[in-house]
Amino acid sequence: MARFTDSAAQAVADVKDGATVLIGGFGAAGQPVELIEALLEQGSTGLTVVNNNAGNGEVGLAALIGAGRVAKMICSFPRQSDSQIFDAAYRAGKVQLELVPQGTLAERIRAGGAGIGGFFTPTGYGTPLAEGKETRVIDGRGQVFESPIRADVALVKALTADRLGNLVYRKTARNFGPVMAAAAEHAIVQVSNVVDVGGLDPEVIVTPGIYVDTVVEIPHPSAPVSA
Repeated sequence: MARFTDSAAQAVADVKDGATVLIGGFGAAGQPVELIEALLEQGSTGLTVVNNNAGNGEVGLAALIGAGRVAKMICSFPRQSDSQIFDAAYRAGKVQLELVPQGTLAERIRAGGAGIGGFFTPTGYGTPLAEGKETRVIDGRGQVFESPIRADVALVKALTADRLGNLVYRKTARNFGPVMAAAAEHAIVQVSNVVDVGGLDPEVIVTPGIYVDTVVEIPHPSAPVSA
């Protein structure tokens, strides 16, 4: 059963140095800003962070990178108009990058949560992204073997949780949250409100509480940075 904490600081208190951390969000949508800020204050370092991009502006994930807490980024979009912090850190050799096509990234995380040992995909075949990976020709088409991604921790933003940790999301803020919660040893979720058991229609629950370990209610989360 999910544990409910009083603050984001309590929720991330046990994240260890060197942890692999899945962070939800698609650019600004669904970014668990308060959890990221709490992790920044908590001080864990040497982190491997998996996210769709490499931070926006100077807050959230970008601030975590700027503080030197991230050793490696695994993402699809490391460069945008406001990704200057990651760009500077990467050029200075302060952070490693593993570039993964977006669909492949989502499927690698989903495979990790589903216990699948990996999969073949045509995406990236014949490009530098396939270097060092097993390749095959299946039904006449080149394919690249991709390994699953699992993590020590997932930081996820949802809209509502019930007291069992079942989650619903708001529109496209759903993005990576469900697969990340399933692929992490410990899923930490910030929600805008908590309802009693029975307060959520079972037909609309997206993430079952079995995948959720810690929940913190943050009624008025920070507005995300604009992408």
